[in-house]
Amino acid sequence: MKRFNLLHNVMLATFASACLLGTAHADDALKMELTANKVIKNAEGEVSYLPVRTAPKGTVIQYKATYTNTINQSINDLAVTLPIPANMTFTGEVSPASAQASIDGKNYADMPLMRKVDGKMVKIPYSEYRTLRWNIKLLPAKKSAAVALNAIVE
Repeated sequence: MKRFNLLHNVMLATFASACLLGTAHADDALKMELTANKVIKNAEGEVSYLPVRTAPKGTVIQYKATYTNTINQSINDLAVTLPIPANMTFTGEVSPASAQASIDGKNYADMPLMRKVDGKMVKIPYSEYRTLRWNIKLLPAKKSAAVALNAIVE
């Protein structure tokens, strides 16, 4: 069974994550920590998460980015993006639910993404989603906000 190295994906996602500040701040005003955890559901439907570095095909992984405001003033109008790693398929599960999605990394819209096919609007498959974006209106001084997405190892 082929295993996929998630550490490589985490590193790529860390470097690709973008933060756009509405006002100018020092480069170190925002700290980001990215984790990858295997999503485990028990027979009762309860979900738990275990840190993971590699995983076989079909494993559901949660990528979670925690953004911490390291300065003594609030950061306003923060947009954070989290790419869907290569060799992974987005499941449609996000936190918070306010995420917007993109199939090209440039144009974002509320989910589910739609397109016109034969004159009818149809949902774009999650397998085509490449990037998610969350808009954080206010991140108070010395506080954190987290965003997450679930993806399946292909």
